[in-house]
Amino acid sequence: MKPVLLAVLGGFLLNGCGQQHADADPVAAAKPATPAYVGATYAPTLKQQPSVAAMTALGRTMFSDPSLSASGQMSCATCHSPDHAFGPPNNLAVQLGGKEMKTLGTRAVPSLRYIQNVPAFTEHFFDDDGDDSIDAGPTGGHNWDGRAPSTHDQARIPLLSAHEMGNAGPAEVVAKLKQASYAAQFRQTFGEDIFDNQEQAFKWALMALEVFQESPTEFYPYNSKYDAFLRQQTQLSKQELRGLQLFNNPAKGNCASCHISEITASGAFPQFTDYGLIAIGVPRNKHIPANADPKYYDMGLCGPDRTDLKDKTEYCGMFKTPSLRNVATRKVFFHNGSFSSLEQVMKFYVQRDTQPQKWYPRDKNGKVHKFDDLPEAYHGNVNVEAPFDRKPGDRPALTDDEIKDVIAFLKTLNDGFHP
Repeated sequence: MKPVLLAVLGGFLLNGCGQQHADADPVAAAKPATPAYVGATYAPTLKQQPSVAAMTALGRTMFSDPSLSASGQMSCATCHSPDHAFGPPNNLAVQLGGKEMKTLGTRAVPSLRYIQNVPAFTEHFFDDDGDDSIDAGPTGGHNWDGRAPSTHDQARIPLLSAHEMGNAGPAEVVAKLKQASYAAQFRQTFGEDIFDNQEQAFKWALMALEVFQESPTEFYPYNSKYDAFLRQQTQLSKQELRGLQLFNNPAKGNCASCHISEITASGAFPQFTDYGLIAIGVPRNKHIPANADPKYYDMGLCGPDRTDLKDKTEYCGMFKTPSLRNVATRKVFFHNGSFSSLEQVMKFYVQRDTQPQKWYPRDKNGKVHKFDDLPEAYHGNVNVEAPFDRKPGDRPALTDDEIKDVIAFLKTLNDGFHP
């Protein structure tokens, strides 16, 4: 109901025969409601509403602009390289940033491809598969710890992070936009008065970055060999087919339990992630400066970067399950960049429990210190489902040859295949 109509109705009830019931009637007592769109993130709040095409073009320009950083040397594309599936362009576990480009971060750079369907974080997620009885637990959100509910919220983090683009606050970002070579384009997109309101200007700058990252051609092209295979435009090799079977087999790789590989019931192509968060006990990376402090632990969902769930100790050690699309183009893996090849990753998965001495250090008594990047109190959070369902001396879930087959399949997930 429109506010004006509600006010008129209220006036009627407070006069004549409606007066005696005014105190008892909830409609009469109600004040004009604030429209639902006021304050809503995606509400059309500008005098001049921007087009998708204009925001995409602006977002693309901003994404590659190093002048938006405190150092003047780092853009979004510096870490999220378009030539590397919008992931890191190098083999550094964590990237250099900050005001002087000398500060190392604490987490590896994830790819920004295939994130268009990531749901907002929830502690209790139910798949849209017709069975509402299965609670998938913590799911969704952007960043390794899921703390950003949307792509534009995620864009805020690197712009203001001391070890990334290093701006002191939104005002500093807006000041740089006003001086940018494309300031006129910014005004043309959002209106000549956009810089009159700092908060609005920053909000819509983030929105432009989000809209750019919704560009199908650049961020979710679905043009890998596996996509062509699903469309029956090509065939997988015998080795790739063996790898797919091992990937899906719950008694072997069991990869598809988190990295879903099948077309959904609604016909959507697989994202190769269930968007969940999981603890798998990745070894501590001694090359991250923060890890030089033995009291420092990056525990994902329960901190230190994320603070709203710090008391939910059952979540400590959980990190986002990334999409495996384009994974074979990466040079560092997991949230802390602790591994530098797919072969290492696969061997860790199947040998974590059968040969833990290969992956974890020993303590002063010579005992293998498993899950050394997580306080012992939270070791119970670490996943023990296949292939993590074995003990020392058991046979790994995959042989070396089978690992090669799985990697051959994973390479079919790289974008840019031409049938």
